[in-house]
Order: sequence, then structure tokens, then C-alpha cells
Amino acid sequence: METKSWKEIKDNVYGLKGTERRDNLERDSEGFKIGLALKKAREEKHLTQSELGERVDKKREYISRIENNGSNLTLKTLYEIVEKGLGGKVHIQIEL
Repeated sequence: METKSWKEIKDNVYGLKGTERRDNLERDSEGFKIGLALKKAREEKHLTQSELGERVDKKREYISRIENNGSNLTLKTLYEIVEKGLGGKVHIQIEL
């Protein structure tokens, strides 16, 4: 049995970069990474989801959803969570 790389699997299952299905996968993946980064930052600050939610006027369930899938997170909420809730800064990079 031939071993395939993750890139080959993505190409075969989701299509090549630039196709709609592949672009959606990449966007969802980035949202997931943001959620994981927020969870890690919250845990490093020794905050519960409820405590973070109180700081930014959001429910615990909303914080949980963001940590598990950050793809529906607005920039405004991202800034509020990072700056007001966690005391950090957001840096966004755009590649063309």
C-alpha cells in the first residue's frame, strides 16, 4: 500500500488550491487554529470559559463554540476577547 502525504490527500479529496471546496477547507482550518489559540491563551491566564465570557459580556457556551470552531468569529469579537478578555493584542496578516 502506497503512503500518501497530507497534501496529496487534500488534493485528491478536496481538490487543488484555488478550487472552492479546497479554499473552504483552508478557511475552516484557519478558524479552527484561531479557536485553539484562544483556548490556549485562556488556559495560560488560568481563566474558565465562564470567567472569560464575563469579561467580554458573552455566555460560556459562546466562548466554547469559538474555541471549538473559530470560523464564525467576527473581527470585533476577536479583538474584544483578546484585548479586553485576555489582555493581549491581535495582529492580522494578509497575503496576496
